[in-house]
Amino acid sequence: MPELPFANRTAAGKALAERLRGHAGEDALILGLPRGGVPVAAEIARSLGAPLDVMVVRKLGMPGHEEFAMGAIASGDVTVLDEALVKQLRLDEGALQAVIDKERNELARRETTYRGERAYPDLHQRRVILVDDGIATGASMRAAIRAVRRLGVGHCILAVPVAPPETLDSLAAEVDEVVCVATPANFHAVGQWYAEFGQTSDDEVSACLAELADNSKPSD
Repeated sequence: MPELPFANRTAAGKALAERLRGHAGEDALILGLPRGGVPVAAEIARSLGAPLDVMVVRKLGMPGHEEFAMGAIASGDVTVLDEALVKQLRLDEGALQAVIDKERNELARRETTYRGERAYPDLHQRRVILVDDGIATGASMRAAIRAVRRLGVGHCILAVPVAPPETLDSLAAEVDEVVCVATPANFHAVGQWYAEFGQTSDDEVSACLAELADNSKPSD
């Protein structure tokens, strides 16, 4: 087990990049989940000499308790719902659709902000490394995985600095490989495993993409 907490997302990204060095030279594409996953993914892109892009995902929060995920949506019109939880909450169809519509609007805004006129990358038969700053319930990452699968990715690697082991186990069947630096017990939230866990801004995401979207040279 590495020393926790990670100092910040940059330090977590460097630790994760060390675990992924074997993929250097494999023409991989690094896809960060905005916002917090992008600075982590940027360190991997720098280390592997691989291009960086984003897979935009939005958590579907419970009405009145938005921090609790009842599902997620991702680019490519992918929706993942925790059907058992939705049933337990007794949400009517209108309330559920209102949450989905709100997050679709934000997803579209972020797509435009981060990508602008730049075309979406061709993922068909591509080796893709999906990166976030951590996983709690797994809803957002599951949506991202299903989105890239729908786009025909050839080899999908899930890469995160920290996650609970049971969540990784639940996602492992949907990807070809899982790389995680730390799987601590008593996992409550991703932020508890970082000394600094401030919100990543749209400008930071855009700056990472401007630097690394066409990256093709390994770092020293």
